[in-house]
Amino acid sequence: MTPRTKEQNEDIRLRRLAQIRKAAADVFLNKGPLLEIRDVAAQAGLGYGTVYHYYSNKGDLLHDLLWDALERAGEWLEAPLEVPRASASGEVPAGGHFGLAAAADTGNSAAADSRSGSRETAAAAELGPAAAAARLLQLWAEDHALYLLHKLAGEGFASLPEARSTPLSDAFRREVLAPLAALLETGRAAEPPYRLQRAEMLLAALVGCASLSLRRGKLHEEARDIVRFLKL
Repeated sequence: MTPRTKEQNEDIRLRRLAQIRKAAADVFLNKGPLLEIRDVAAQAGLGYGTVYHYYSNKGDLLHDLLWDALERAGEWLEAPLEVPRASASGEVPAGGHFGLAAAADTGNSAAADSRSGSRETAAAAELGPAAAAARLLQLWAEDHALYLLHKLAGEGFASLPEARSTPLSDAFRREVLAPLAALLETGRAAEPPYRLQRAEMLLAALVGCASLSLRRGKLHEEARDIVRFLKL
């Protein structure tokens, strides 16, 4: 058998890390800080020794999981939103990221006008808070690590030591809260501290409403109902 190259070994390592982090996020939804490495191994379908080779304690695992999620956290406010093609009956396929077609149900008329385009896109900021919030809920349904990041951010990352929680809090404020605050305050004359406070309150409300739906595996289906409930 031909030995693996360094590149192949690195690819295997990165895929294994992603597998472990995803499993840890899934376990954390149900067990919270009580999760153990053995729980993560079982969820990932890996041996305990394999997971322990990468993470000897759950603190390191949670820390890396959160930083990895933070790297993706701001994309929902910047990345284009794809619009699936509507059928002859006007129905749009369910599932996937929240797009313009689904945004129409939140009362965004500009989104409704875009249904006919199969690949039309628009920035989240152009859709407004309701569509952006609904898309974030959809992303949480697909990526539990992102939900965990927002949930723990609202708690000041209290489950981590201060030396680890402070840099995470600062980065979250810069990469997530500040852009969201700018979106929420478009056209308003609010002072910067209040802008951030409003963004924090919105995320806390979304986290709270999403919790039950996530545990039931229904967040994809109930995302727009949550947005309507919050009257964004």
